[in-house]
Amino acid sequence: MILLTNDDGIYAPGLWALYRELRQLGEVSVVAPESEQSAVGHAISLITPLRVKKVSLDGGVQGWAVSGTPADCVKIALSELLPEPPQMVVSGLNLGPNVGINVLYSGTVSAATEASILGVRAMAVSLNSYKDEADFAAAARLARETVARLRSWPGWKNGVCLNINLPALPPDRVLGLKFTRQDVGPLVEHFERRVDPREHVYYWLAEINERRPPDPETDYGALAAGFISITPIHHDLTDYRTLEALKIHKWE
Repeated sequence: MILLTNDDGIYAPGLWALYRELRQLGEVSVVAPESEQSAVGHAISLITPLRVKKVSLDGGVQGWAVSGTPADCVKIALSELLPEPPQMVVSGLNLGPNVGINVLYSGTVSAATEASILGVRAMAVSLNSYKDEADFAAAARLARETVARLRSWPGWKNGVCLNINLPALPPDRVLGLKFTRQDVGPLVEHFERRVDPREHVYYWLAEINERRPPDPETDYGALAAGFISITPIHHDLTDYRTLEALKIHKWE
């Protein structure tokens, strides 16, 4: 059984396009936030209760809507809602890429990371488009083919999950799969200063994804070149190079 979740909310078209494709691989259960939870990172709910309700969507398919974050959805699904642990968790299909530093902010990626922490194989799947009219059906077919190929990937161990980004291209223009590392270049960002009708000043974060010329070995570069980018990630944030340097210099 596959657990399907996301951060765009249970009513997001990307989730249901992916659901229709993943059903070809076996049983699929849906547990997702009741409303959009984009960019919440790995937040979990501690001081508010989680409310869960069954919803009927996509021609009568039953899913659970959770009043929490993507990580909450994975936690409560594995602990309370599913009769047995899933073989895999798939988080997506997200509208917008999750590459580079965005991985740290992404609720989509955090749902997959939470599953890997809990010992379940997991993938986050995102589409390189911000357009509401994006071709989710074609992207979901591409995602299903990618998931099917990676189910037997030999690298599933020690809490590793896969961050997958799909180019928004016709299938015949996608160049193939490419395993990549995370781009760590800084985002180019600015805040737009605005004034509301009552003369109150407010700011809106405007993100610009322009970076230096992309490295084709990174998630950002491979995706820009037309590849499906697959980045193995892990929740251990320790900088082992620093630890080793401290040992060499006998810093106590």
